[in-house]
Amino acid sequence: MKFSEIISNFDNFATDNSLTTNQDCDPEITGVAALDEATRSTITYVEGAKFAAGVGTTNASALILPQDKALQLQAQERGIAWVATPDPKLLFAKAIRLFYQPYRPSPEIHPTAVIHPTAKIGSDVYIGPHVVIQEKVEIGDSAIIHPNVVIYPEVKIGDRTTLHANCTIHERSQIGADCVIHSGTVIGAEGFGFVPTKTGWFKVEQSGYTVIEDSVEIGCNSAVDRPAVGETRIGRNTIIDNLVQIGHGSQIGAGCAIAGQAGMAGGVKVGNRVILAGQTGIANQVKIGDGAIASAKSGIHNDVAPGEIVSGTPAVPHKIYLKASAIYSRLPEIYQSLKQLQRQLGQK
Repeated sequence: MKFSEIISNFDNFATDNSLTTNQDCDPEITGVAALDEATRSTITYVEGAKFAAGVGTTNASALILPQDKALQLQAQERGIAWVATPDPKLLFAKAIRLFYQPYRPSPEIHPTAVIHPTAKIGSDVYIGPHVVIQEKVEIGDSAIIHPNVVIYPEVKIGDRTTLHANCTIHERSQIGADCVIHSGTVIGAEGFGFVPTKTGWFKVEQSGYTVIEDSVEIGCNSAVDRPAVGETRIGRNTIIDNLVQIGHGSQIGAGCAIAGQAGMAGGVKVGNRVILAGQTGIANQVKIGDGAIASAKSGIHNDVAPGEIVSGTPAVPHKIYLKASAIYSRLPEIYQSLKQLQRQLGQK
């Protein structure tokens, strides 16, 4: 594919004045690559001036650059084709789609699949080998159910949703349209509900529902539990990484991003556009406001206000955390100063 063809495929290129490009060369592009791994005939991207050295050494034939005249001139002097945009990473993501599309099987129902006669299957659906679909399940049009998926009774799955191999969808769960559930993930399993008694733990039956709204993506080996009553809900356009635990009765808003190994106890309420970095832990019933951010390994025991950034365990406002971290690194020095001061005062 010619570089000029790639440019023409970028959304709104013809009318978007924020995109600029050089017209001096039009190389053939056969793939995409990282800046330091690029070879001839590949296209890569540069996020900012701190990667200027890479522009001078990369073997790529084309670059996606920020709106930085110095970087553009550097690329042009090396004879590298370039296009400039305010968001190089986004444009690179679009370039990847020109060369790679995820595997999508053709519609069919494999003969080894076990489908209850009361299940309703939409049109153009793929159901792979050894899939089990139990009674009163509803699957929308153009859905993809990869091998070994188990779908319990009364589950509803929306149009164009993909369930990857070996995931499990428990009873009465509802998954919207255009969702992706990756391998090993369990949706709607029993929440962790037990009441202590003198003779041991009394199990609380988890009679609630799990609802996954439209365009949600959940990574591998994650769990979204159903509650004793009510529902656990994941809002539309939320993305969840691998190895994430969503406790029973939690409510996750729209457009959130939850990174790997994050976990939340039951009844947590997360607003819209919240970002939870890796290994964030959230205690029972905590509320996190819209647009809040928790940095990696935050331990959140109290409510977080909208737009607040928190860090540390227990989590505190990020600015306080940075000050505390700076002091922490100086504790040995501070301790020695304290001991010296005590000696001067005649204290032990």
